[in-house]
Amino acid sequence: MLWKYAAVLMIAVLSGCATTGDWSSNTSTKNNPLASKATRVNLNNQSVSKVYAPSSNLWIRIRDGFQMEPMNSPLEIEQVRWLASRPDYVNRSMARSSRYLFYIVQEVNARNMPTEIALLPFVESAFVPQAKSGAKAMGLWQFMPATGKDFQLTQNVFRDERRDVLQSTDAALDYLQRLNNQFGSWELALAAYNWGAGNILKAQKKNLAAGLPTDYASLQLPKETRNYVPKLMAYRQIVLDPEAYGIILPDLENHPYFVAIDVNNDIDVALVTKLAEIPPEEFQVLNPSFNKPVILAAAGQQILLPFGHAEVFQSNLKQYSKPLSSWTAVQVGKTELVDQAAKTLGVDVDTLRSINGIPKGMRIRAGSTVIIPKTARRPGDISTTLADNASLSLDKPPPPPPPPKKCKKGSKCPPAKSANGSTKGNSSIKNAASQHKSASTGLAKSAKNSPIQASSDKGVGKIQ
Repeated sequence: MLWKYAAVLMIAVLSGCATTGDWSSNTSTKNNPLASKATRVNLNNQSVSKVYAPSSNLWIRIRDGFQMEPMNSPLEIEQVRWLASRPDYVNRSMARSSRYLFYIVQEVNARNMPTEIALLPFVESAFVPQAKSGAKAMGLWQFMPATGKDFQLTQNVFRDERRDVLQSTDAALDYLQRLNNQFGSWELALAAYNWGAGNILKAQKKNLAAGLPTDYASLQLPKETRNYVPKLMAYRQIVLDPEAYGIILPDLENHPYFVAIDVNNDIDVALVTKLAEIPPEEFQVLNPSFNKPVILAAAGQQILLPFGHAEVFQSNLKQYSKPLSSWTAVQVGKTELVDQAAKTLGVDVDTLRSINGIPKGMRIRAGSTVIIPKTARRPGDISTTLADNASLSLDKPPPPPPPPKKCKKGSKCPPAKSANGSTKGNSSIKNAASQHKSASTGLAKSAKNSPIQASSDKGVGKIQ
């Protein structure tokens, strides 16, 4: 079988073993991205059901970790009232958070950060992992493309790790810690996360020049940033006392919601959901970073599955003997319309267009990577080079030249014009005449002006 049986990573939404009672992160993802701060458990030797965490209320753990001082400002009160007046919105966000909060709280605790930080995705994305802003920020933590690249979050044809639950959380906490170290305040760190560190520094310099304090409350900030920390503190207040605001927090037990499984061979998303016996929608909200219907082993990918379905996946996988992946990828050698590229690659044009999301009338530019069905000619898994660097560039073909004008029968057609506007047949005569006239005029002017120049300007010679 192409697939080596999966190794499961119990992370803190996946982390630790019950025999030790230690649910802290202990492995750096920077040294080993596959580890994703998780303790390994081999499903061949150990049952997932035997790995568990203490089953106490996660909300209590979050409250116990609060470290930031309440603002008690009019802006915070306004944000609390706004949320309290929209219980349906808050309840939906809280329900969505139940998949991710344990893992995020684990990572926040491991770094000794305030657990208020674990609530930040409520502000950023309402815990919608596929969230995309008008400015192209993505994911639970709303990373912009450039910031994502700064934190080594891959963005290519196959995946966008700004939406990856594990990788984006790790990057966001790295970023927030860096900002806190820079500004010495979680309020300023959060403001810089929203507005940019450079802008906060400029605002502080402006206050220093005016002899004013440089703390968060004293800076001149844009409206969104001014409301950013009060929004977070409003969620803090609701978590502290939900009944006071008519909010019902979902029951969150203090153990992992999901399990991470290594991908050792390419496998189709549709097959994973089938073998794990989960709806495609559930797979998508746990694995929103995948852009294509195939998950790549060469990219060091992991699959997140609901805690109770990892063993189901393992059991069904052992009995599955058919190919795991039906897709591969190739690099296009020359710029072509989709119809032409489909013929070159020997694939169905509609399949090529739909699986790669190519609109009609567009060309695929040379060097682009496209997904195509596997064939006997292309049976292998996708290479590491393509997995890490695949891109798809499209453009519109140039408009066709206008058709020649037709002359009415019996009428004399005007002579066709060349590209420079001259009439065919006469162009050589006109050009010759023009050159002759130009030369004559030049000689006349030169003869007229040369005596004066010769007598008054140094270094100007006579006409030979």
